[in-house]
Formats: sequence, structure tokens, C-alpha cells
Amino acid sequence: MMIALENGKPDRLPCQVHNWMPFYLKTYLGGCDAFEAYKRFEMDWAIYCDPIYVISDKSRENWQVKRTDLGVSDTGEHEWSEEITTPEGTLTLTGAWNEITSWETTPLIKSKDDFELFRKYNPVPEKLDFTPLYAIRDKVGDNGIMRSCLWGYGQSGPWQSFCYLVGTEQAIYYAVDDPEWVHYCLQSLVDRQLKVIEMMEGMPMDLIENGGGAGSNTVISPAMHAEFCVPYDRQLHDALHAIGLKVVYHLCGGLMKMLDNVVANGTDGLETMTPPGMGGDCDLAECTRRVGDKLFFVGGFDQKEGFENGNPEKIRRMVRELHEACPNGGYICSPSDHFFHGDPANIQAFVDACKECTY
Repeated sequence: MMIALENGKPDRLPCQVHNWMPFYLKTYLGGCDAFEAYKRFEMDWAIYCDPIYVISDKSRENWQVKRTDLGVSDTGEHEWSEEITTPEGTLTLTGAWNEITSWETTPLIKSKDDFELFRKYNPVPEKLDFTPLYAIRDKVGDNGIMRSCLWGYGQSGPWQSFCYLVGTEQAIYYAVDDPEWVHYCLQSLVDRQLKVIEMMEGMPMDLIENGGGAGSNTVISPAMHAEFCVPYDRQLHDALHAIGLKVVYHLCGGLMKMLDNVVANGTDGLETMTPPGMGGDCDLAECTRRVGDKLFFVGGFDQKEGFENGNPEKIRRMVRELHEACPNGGYICSPSDHFFHGDPANIQAFVDACKECTY
């Protein structure tokens, strides 16, 4: 896996999953943890973990969150609301969850004044505690890699965070109608993240994830991505590289029209290489031809077609096609995003097929 992250050619095709979802572990694997799951399938480990973000008492006082349980909806979702009190005003947020996942139903930021409250009072860590990471490093050993997401609101990328804060459609409207304000917001988010990156020096981590699906070409245009994503992602990637950390840029959606933009943002790698069957547009062989000398890739496997509806022969064929699309290495085969269902036997077939693919 480390060779693949250097865009090199290992002895065989490494493979991972895009994190183990608690629902899958509970429903299909008897409630084991990610370490036990990787051991069970003899898969390469990609352990997703974070440092402890230490928030000061003063910051907590200025951002007091009160969550209210709103009960269960007619469709079975557990609904909630939050009221966040700051020294200068109140923000509100609503969301829901079920046994599989959680989501927000109304965004936190509903006006420019709301954003100022967020900018001034949403807590930024005052220090990072790496203690749990050292224990994970000892446990992982040579079995695989450790990954973390860049600290931020929602997902890591500034544009993705902005979409979380105001809502994706509203973010696009703002970008068209008031681009100057959007640039102000994005730089404000980056400035917060740069403070945290300074504290990440020396963190035991193999890969840092940035980006988010809101930057994909199934959501925004390449021109909008070039204006509202590239300059801000570049600042973060340069800062991470300056302290010796490697970056993978996450676009869980359409990416074929974004390849040049992704190279321009200075990342080391690109994921999730989502195929058409999962709602993306990735042609992995074409990605290799165009930017494979500049980026490593993670992902590409259609988990619905493979894990949910596959069989060993079909899965072997799917994996072989992905391997052949990256003949020079620099590729970790992985489901193109989270998965919640699928026969464990199909996961084993996926691992076995990857091990058969040698360079």
C-alpha cells in the first residue's frame, strides 16, 4: 500500500474498503471492529482514525449546543434539532438518523449574519493529542496504512464544508449571485484549517483526506470547481506537504471533467474513482492515460454490483478489469465509497481476486 501511495508498482494489487460502516459490522460480521474485519478477510488494512481535538473551555462557553430529540417520524427516522447559543446570537440545525446513517435536514447557516456567528465562535482546536494514534500505529504495524480526514466542518474540503453549512443548492446560488462573499467564506474556512494543520506536524499518519462529493462534476461545473475549489484546496495541500503529510483528494461522484483541476490543486492521489453504476463517471483506464503519472488512485470497485449482487466469478472479472486499467501500479482497489450490504463471501472473493493480480 505504501508503494501505491508513492505512485509506484508493488508486487500485487493492494486492496482496502472505504472504511467499515458500523451497520455492516453489526449486521453481517457479528459486531466485530475494523481490525478484526480486516484480519478475517486477510485484506490490506486502511484504518481510519483521528487525533483528539482539544477544545478550550472558553470556546465551549461561546458555542453551547442544546440537542432536542424530536421522536421518530412516520417513516422510522429518528429526528432531532439543535440550538447553538453564542455570545451574539443563536443558530439552529435539524437532522435525522436511522440504523444505517445520519443526515442534516436544514443547514446551520441561513444568512450572512449566521456565517459571522459561525466564523467567530465555532470552536477551533487549541491543540491535538496524538496519544490514540500511537496505539493504533503499533496495532497496524506492517499490515497497512492509517488514514485521517482533514479537520473541518462536515467533510474536509472548504467547498464541501460551505455546502454543508448553507446547503448545496444554496451554495451554488451564492456562487453565481455573490461570488465575492463565497470567496470570503471559503478563505475563512481555510484559515481555520491552516491553524489545525500547523498542529499536525509529527502526527503518525500515512494519508490525509481532503475534498468531498460536492466538488464533483455531477454537482458543479469544472469552471466553478476551478474558481471555488482549486485555490483553497491548494493552500491546504501545500501546508500538509510542508509538514510531510501525503494527501488524497476525495470526489465521490463525477470526476472525468475535473482531472486537470485535481492535478492543479497539488494532491498526491484521487479517490473514489466512482463508476457509472454507482452514480459516477470514472473511466479508470482513461484516468491512468491522462493523469496516472501525476496521481495515485483509490477506489473504482462497484460495491453494489460486486458485494450486493455479485458472485466470485463476476467479482474476479471486475477486479481484473480495474487492475488492467492501472498497469503501472499507483492504485489501491477499493469499493468506490461506503457500503452497508453484501454477502461476506463476496468480500472474500474481492480480496482473493486482488491478490491474484500481480505486476
